[in-house]
Amino acid sequence: MLTGDLDRLVAAEIRALRPPPAMTTAGHWQAAPPGSAPAPGTYATPIAFRLGPDATRIAATLAAALRRADWVWSASVTGGYVTVTVTPDALAGLAVRITEAGPACARSTALAGLVGPAPPAPDLAAFAGWADARRHLAAFLTARLAEVAGAPIVSSDQTERGAMPARRPSQAPGPVAAAIDFAGAGAIRYALARLPPGTPARVDPCHAAAHHLGVPAYAVRYAHAHAASTLRQAADLGLSLGEAADFQPRLLAHPSEQALLDELSWLAERVAGAARRARPDVFARYLERLAGAYFDGQEQRPAVWPGITAGGPGISARLWLAAATATALRAGLGRAQRRTALLCAPPARPTKGRSGAPAPRTACRAASLRASGTTMRSAREGGK
Repeated sequence: MLTGDLDRLVAAEIRALRPPPAMTTAGHWQAAPPGSAPAPGTYATPIAFRLGPDATRIAATLAAALRRADWVWSASVTGGYVTVTVTPDALAGLAVRITEAGPACARSTALAGLVGPAPPAPDLAAFAGWADARRHLAAFLTARLAEVAGAPIVSSDQTERGAMPARRPSQAPGPVAAAIDFAGAGAIRYALARLPPGTPARVDPCHAAAHHLGVPAYAVRYAHAHAASTLRQAADLGLSLGEAADFQPRLLAHPSEQALLDELSWLAERVAGAARRARPDVFARYLERLAGAYFDGQEQRPAVWPGITAGGPGISARLWLAAATATALRAGLGRAQRRTALLCAPPARPTKGRSGAPAPRTACRAASLRASGTTMRSAREGGK
């Protein structure tokens, strides 16, 4: 959201240098250049290099346009890069903005000028091997990410006919189908989606099925479940987010809260970046960092804890932050409408301690492996 806001601030200067349809936005925001010590809410863009030969002068013009906004803390030029930091209040305001946006929180217009194919969702169990399953899944997820980032996606009869292999009823299931039977389609889908190019195309179904925070898919699902459970528990105690107009952004100033807000601020940009590079694994790993930031925040500044008896503006602010995290993870995992789903995975149920509060670091029931040669069926029985 914030990177889209920044785009709109520099749109007039970009149009003056490169009239549309050639270029209308900065298009790509990234972390601050190496060697800097950026505060949360810091973004950089190399757009000046694409707008003319004198990148430093152009970057200075764009930085001046950014500094005119009262919610921009600073805007400077570093080696032709425009580096901008928003105010802490602007960053904290994402807790409300993301929550109110719902599944649309991941959307942007970063790829509005591109048109791509729309392959249908692959039936992973129908593929004979892992390599084909990963290739088709990556193509499908790339198209989904691109669509969310604003790219028009066009389907074709040829794409739809060639995307899905046919599996005869009598055909023996391959390793992908066997893994799905054991671990579930969502767990295998996520594990396959997060494999970077150039690595072996294979998923360990025993690891994918395990229920502990060392499994990336489970950690992301658990973070979403924990955030949603926190909101339910707060409601049971008579605590609520309150009105958006009463939200006080200054109350989310703890370093762990600022770190989580910073991760949330990259959601739309990470969607666009993963689509631009045809790397759905990049988006999966972003969700994992977001989950980790949420766990860190809950350990240091929980929204609800055992024995809590009263709320207040500070509690409401933390509940807004938990709601924003749940919304962002739900958009990524596809817990909302199927049409807005990016990476689909089954839900995880948070484990409760004696107090009834969810325990974010508690490892849940894991699949037990007897030995490296254990069959899938015996491994499943060993985890019971």
